[in-house]
Amino acid sequence: MTKPIIRIENLSVGYTKPLLEKINFVIQPGEIVAIIGISGLGKTTLLRTIAGLIPKLSGKIFADIRPRGGIGYIPQRLGLVRHASVYHNVELGARCGVKVRDDSGNIFNWSKRKAVVVRNSVEEVGLADKIDEPIRRLSGGQQRRVATARAMAQNPELILADEFLSELDKENADAIIALVKTYVSNNQCGMLLVEHHSERAKQIADRIIDLSDFETKSIEEE
Repeated sequence: MTKPIIRIENLSVGYTKPLLEKINFVIQPGEIVAIIGISGLGKTTLLRTIAGLIPKLSGKIFADIRPRGGIGYIPQRLGLVRHASVYHNVELGARCGVKVRDDSGNIFNWSKRKAVVVRNSVEEVGLADKIDEPIRRLSGGQQRRVATARAMAQNPELILADEFLSELDKENADAIIALVKTYVSNNQCGMLLVEHHSERAKQIADRIIDLSDFETKSIEEE
């Protein structure tokens, strides 16, 4: 049997008190899983916990992922450097993903390899003509495409994405969905995403997890 990218066992997440408890699931190589549920349920908290940004309250997270750059995270607020260019923002991901040495220990031309990865990633999300533009001059939808390119340039084993299709019209969302599905399949990585729109979740995901099944109490919106 194929080893999962990540396995979650009896996980409880929250801050001082649990929002979600006894969460169990696995993500296999090449699989996209969407998590859905009403606002304030704990979807973002779950993603941030798996990303290592929030300590888990209890349970276990087993991940077959390299320690540096193994998780590509697309947060809801994107985390882009607004005064810097599209190239610079995507390069931040590439720095974690470009292999510098081969098996014999020889040094590759790291800067050249990194530049190729960055330009290919930007081209794939349809922003080649914006590569030198500062982020602040882009629309919200274009910024989301930059964040997607940054994650792909990182060459992660697991992509975590929080509403990464927001602000995209249907044509652009469909294009990004097709791109991501191909990327995950070709690279045999895993993807866990939060998606507010159930139809989009069905379009992109192989499997859907409804966090309402794990809710512990009524809570304020995240």
